[in-house]
Amino acid sequence: MSADTWSVIQSNLFSPVVLCFFLGCFSTFIKSDLRIPEAIYSVLTIYLLFALGLKGGVELSHTPFSDIWKPSLATIFVGILTPLIAFLAARHAGKLTVEDSAALAAHYGSVSVVTFIAVQSFLKNFDIAFEGFLSTQVVLLEVPAIFIGLLLAQLARSSHSDWSVIRGAMHEILASKSILLLIGGLVIGALSGSTGYAKVEPFFGAPFQGVVALFLLEMGIVASKRFRDLRTVGGFVLLFGTLIPLVNALLGTFVGHWAGLSVGGTAILATMAASASYIAAPAAVRLALPEANPGIYLTSALTVTFPFNLVVGIPLYLKIAQLLKDALP
Repeated sequence: MSADTWSVIQSNLFSPVVLCFFLGCFSTFIKSDLRIPEAIYSVLTIYLLFALGLKGGVELSHTPFSDIWKPSLATIFVGILTPLIAFLAARHAGKLTVEDSAALAAHYGSVSVVTFIAVQSFLKNFDIAFEGFLSTQVVLLEVPAIFIGLLLAQLARSSHSDWSVIRGAMHEILASKSILLLIGGLVIGALSGSTGYAKVEPFFGAPFQGVVALFLLEMGIVASKRFRDLRTVGGFVLLFGTLIPLVNALLGTFVGHWAGLSVGGTAILATMAASASYIAAPAAVRLALPEANPGIYLTSALTVTFPFNLVVGIPLYLKIAQLLKDALP
């Protein structure tokens, strides 16, 4: 590992948002009573999702279609391929059941909004520019990937498929808080533009990073409570939760470069591809695949992949994006 790469990883480790995550983990290990009340956690979630969509909508309002169509096409391609990779790896390498493989596919094809916010914060700390419209790509990556994961399960057990369950799960995804707030924020931001956003910027601008830090504190508490599950689901989850993000990140890097994204934008797409959903995907999987084991898909996504991306993955994906840019200008 080069000195520059280690410097970037070290800077990321000591950033406030990552340290807040570690503080949450530590509080669980010492059996502290520290916790964020459910009502406040819900408010933090609503704030982050809406602020993310709002900022993306403002950027979208002055972004020409010629600049966004290719990255959007690239994102949809990634959203189709990553769940297939996860499903095949879980089914054939891990020898998991169809339901567990499809559940992992839905989670790893989809995107972690918190990881998306974390990579943006990371790039801003290093003054690395990226395309503001990338918030729109979160929705493009979230919905199709979950649908494909559920579809794979139905196709694999076609003899007793219940397509009404798929329809119900898709409605739950589209009507979910995360998708509604992201799309609603995008529309409001796009219609309001920079002039309208300036009126609410004091609330959604500067406080954003502080809210992210508090949210990561809670995520540390939640993730560390599932560490004990690692003993029961085996070493495969550890391998899957680290190797699949690396494979998906490489895919996202090459596709982002092809789409003409900046180094920062390519790193963001790579991070989105490498992340695993633990908000929208679990809700859909619980409804459509009740036989799937939450100890596998939640432990892998939240306890393995999320910390891995937060600590090591994000700076690594940036380095890969920079190397690719130098190799293929």
